[in-house]
Amino acid sequence: MNALLAFAAFVLAIFIWVEWQRRIRPLFIARAEIIAIADEMEAAYGARAWEMAMIEQGRAWRYSRNFEQGKWRRVARALERRRRSG
Repeated sequence: MNALLAFAAFVLAIFIWVEWQRRIRPLFIARAEIIAIADEMEAAYGARAWEMAMIEQGRAWRYSRNFEQGKWRRVARALERRRRSG
């Protein structure tokens, strides 16, 4: 029973670490930095900026870079908000 509890605690710790890297830690990136990246993406790719941000997010997922995945998710959201507002 102790081995089962230890294994469950280990799995829970991994889950918490991944969620920290993927969802919570990217929230600490300054909004100004996200906007600056979105500006660079729009300057480089124009109307395809959102698509390119999603490609970067997918690349981060494939290479298990959880923090980068969260960062690109925020950039894609910023680009989506711009696209909808004007």
